[in-house]
Amino acid sequence: MPSLQHICEWISSTSLSTSIQKSLWAFPIIESIHVLAIALLVGSIALFDLRLLGILMRHEPVSKIAHAVLRWTWIGFAIMFLSGLLLSIAEAKQNYGNLAFRSKLVLLLLVGLNPLIFHLTIFRSVNSWDLAPVAPWRARAAAWTSLILWAGIIIAGRMIAYIH
Repeated sequence: MPSLQHICEWISSTSLSTSIQKSLWAFPIIESIHVLAIALLVGSIALFDLRLLGILMRHEPVSKIAHAVLRWTWIGFAIMFLSGLLLSIAEAKQNYGNLAFRSKLVLLLLVGLNPLIFHLTIFRSVNSWDLAPVAPWRARAAAWTSLILWAGIIIAGRMIAYIH
């Protein structure tokens, strides 16, 4: 069975990877799309998190804010995921040993678990606290966790270029 390092080396040798690597414009365009998608994704999530914390839109129902941003969150996620995948394919060999890249992947896993746990637990009772200016402590904890993890992901993502 091939090792992860061999798989990354194989990915780096594919025509898609070499096309992105050799193109003057492909990588910078994909990276720009990735950054814009992150802004859309994290911006929509931050609006919801800040509502849970009682910092923004305190008089709007939490469920209304969730419904309003969810579509933009998924659009941002889809574009971020696809563009990130292309960036990873283009630099698979280099990213294999990159501590910042590995940290980003772990943080992405954790940030994916956070809303899953949130929606399977505290959000199920949103009707009882929907209009509260500040959400219950477990919802606020999920919001803080989200904001901190996304900040870590953005920092780790930027550090990928500087750590070899």
